[in-house]
Amino acid sequence: MEHNTLTARKPQLRSMLMIVLWPAFLMACAATGLFFSMVDPMELIVLDKRLQMHETGVYTLGFFAFWLLGILSSGLTALLVQKAH
Repeated sequence: MEHNTLTARKPQLRSMLMIVLWPAFLMACAATGLFFSMVDPMELIVLDKRLQMHETGVYTLGFFAFWLLGILSSGLTALLVQKAH
């Protein structure tokens, strides 16, 4: 009986991860494009210091920061939907 429960939970976990990660990825793509179309990565100042990174590194960090925000948002939504059922 326990084996059946574990095999039933694996697809549920995979599908939940995709439900959370995929929309977060798409929004990170859009947010990165919008943000960096208005802000020059070489002009960014963090904690009163100009970033000393290559442009590609700044784009990459920005993308992952936006993706993390999207994961948190989608994850919270998925958690709240599960709790409601």
